[in-house]
Amino acid sequence: MSMLDILAYTFMQKALIAGVAIGASCSMLGLFLVLRRYSLFGDALSHVALSGIAIGIFLNVYPLWSAMLTSVASSIGITRLRQSTRIQGDALIAVLLITGVASAVLLISASGGFKVDLFSYLFGSITLMSSEDTLMAVVASIAIIAAVMVLKDRLFYMALDERQARISGVNVTLLNYVFMMMASIMVIVAMRLVGILLVSSLIVLPNVAAMMLGRGFRATLLISSCISVASVIAGIITAYYLNVATSGMIVMICVGVMLSIMAARRFKIPIARAV
Repeated sequence: MSMLDILAYTFMQKALIAGVAIGASCSMLGLFLVLRRYSLFGDALSHVALSGIAIGIFLNVYPLWSAMLTSVASSIGITRLRQSTRIQGDALIAVLLITGVASAVLLISASGGFKVDLFSYLFGSITLMSSEDTLMAVVASIAIIAAVMVLKDRLFYMALDERQARISGVNVTLLNYVFMMMASIMVIVAMRLVGILLVSSLIVLPNVAAMMLGRGFRATLLISSCISVASVIAGIITAYYLNVATSGMIVMICVGVMLSIMAARRFKIPIARAV
């Protein structure tokens, strides 16, 4: 079966379109999470989102909307807590992660235990996305990419030195809230691609791989997006041929790219000059 034959299927068309949009937005916004040492923030928010999904299933409403509301509220709360206390960011992320897991367990048990619908959110189900899900993913991803392109210099400045950025006139407080809300929306969108359990992979792996090439900020932003998008496309197509989980295949391809760059650096192969 050729590539053109695969594209004849509507579900593959939707998966590739949504996957490209999600991969690009996750890597671009994820770079600033990595630079701020918030690599696990996506993981923490995804577990909070699990609570929101459980609420949606329990109340018989669309789970992604309840998950998004829960994640956005949590991100705003954690940002406010960080600004009003001296607790470090990594400690607050740990608190958010623990609270999210505990809340999800309680809500899932109260709603009668695990259901099939819940497993699709845990492990991803991009090939089963509806047209509405695909449209939401694309629109949200485009909005995130556009916002990152507009705010990239201020986000980079804030990631390097938040205090100096504030002194230089950057509205750090407002920017933090906007950034965290964008991260919340990004996590919800990415859940349909790789699932709650692997959502941090698209945030961390492409950016770590790109940063190892030692290029400048803008080049790293572009390279990480290319790695993410290429991994998503290759993962969806390979998973289809091998009849395996799409989310796991995407993540393993990302890991493979990162390990290849590490090996090239170890054996001093001039890969950085080739990109």
